[in-house]
Amino acid sequence: MRESRPVEALTDPAPTWWEAAICAVIIAMLTGALIGPVFAPTQEETPVLRLVWLPAYAAIAGLIAFRIDRMWRAWPAAIALVLLLGLTFASRYWSIDFETTSRRVIALAISGMFALYLGAAFRGPYLPRLLMHTALAMAVGSIVMVFAFPEIGVHQFENAGLWRGLWYEKNQMGAVMVIGATAAAACLASPDPRRLTPAIALALSSGLVLATQSKTSLLCLMIGLGMVGGFWALRRGGAAFTVVAIWAAVVVAGAGIWIWESHSVAVLEALGKDPSLTGRTDIWEALMRRVAERPWTGYGYGAFWGREGESVPADWVRKETGWTVPSAHNGWIDLLVQLGWPGAILTGVLMATTFLVTLFRSGGAGVREGWWALGFLAAFFVLSLSESILLTHQSLPWVLFLAVMTRAFLPSSTAEAVPLAPRSRGAYQTGPRIAAQYPNGPVRRPPFAVR
Repeated sequence: MRESRPVEALTDPAPTWWEAAICAVIIAMLTGALIGPVFAPTQEETPVLRLVWLPAYAAIAGLIAFRIDRMWRAWPAAIALVLLLGLTFASRYWSIDFETTSRRVIALAISGMFALYLGAAFRGPYLPRLLMHTALAMAVGSIVMVFAFPEIGVHQFENAGLWRGLWYEKNQMGAVMVIGATAAAACLASPDPRRLTPAIALALSSGLVLATQSKTSLLCLMIGLGMVGGFWALRRGGAAFTVVAIWAAVVVAGAGIWIWESHSVAVLEALGKDPSLTGRTDIWEALMRRVAERPWTGYGYGAFWGREGESVPADWVRKETGWTVPSAHNGWIDLLVQLGWPGAILTGVLMATTFLVTLFRSGGAGVREGWWALGFLAAFFVLSLSESILLTHQSLPWVLFLAVMTRAFLPSSTAEAVPLAPRSRGAYQTGPRIAAQYPNGPVRRPPFAVR
């Protein structure tokens, strides 16, 4: 009779090494690393840029077919994705740019399916480890660009001297490096004994965030690392430490909200920021006037920010603000101008539900992955207040949110668990047998259990 394995020796199914390699390339493409500056230096969508994505779409279809046995388990997340896609598809009928909306809905559907695949195939610690390795490679590439090709890796005119690495803007590099740093911190907080690569990735990613001098990215970095480190400390600190830590967090959060509400201008000036957030408040006021004209429908998915002269409502915003505004610089307002209040409410409900489910299921799964999902969700929400990253058709933050949602809604991994050191050599695991290094495996305790 086959010997049964204890629950402690079980973990999530490991994807193959070639799956990880293909996904790393697609993830890098979703960030816009190098592809955008090379094929679309003016930051406008071009036919060449669309052709570059065709092999990636074919690879995504192949990955989904290969893991179809796991994909069907993601049906709850698939229903949520269908609701979002249904709303964006319906917006074609009132869109101010039918062709653009139709094209971007297709791209949104494909990236959404890739997100479902990531969530279903890269369970437990495998997704943060994949992100850590991918971000480390892009961090090294960014450093090469900064010193070997500074005309690409460093801002030359606006924000002159600030690093932007493989991307158009410093904020793009900052957001990607925040994702990499949070993933690296989670790998350090997990039971996995491999520490060198996560430490290097955390140091490089955090350093590049500082090099961008992006206050938003720095805040997201602090929140992401704080969430990962906080849950790790709560688990190791015992009951007394847990009570004190939660009390302190509530007090600090309350004090922060009070300070912001009563002295926000002084806080921004102390941080070296314009109280208008570099003109963003003017953009938001102008956009909300456009939202008032179509509060329940918006102007169509992906259609509002057309080229100058092609979008009347966007031209009005640019005329009111006095410069060529490329986006809302706020994910929620961008949703309002595209899909109206139904789109913003649906997205908000999905985000809140995903966070709560992830929090309540962060027992053994949270320990194994180092609480990466909670850290990412917190940073993702803060980033959405400053950048247009919600419901975007080719964007890593949005894809990762959908992947986290998929993982949150999937059945418990203990039912389909396999040994930590899989027999197949094709498993996505570097280093010697992990189970031999810590044979007792990660103990499945509640996140705040007393040792």
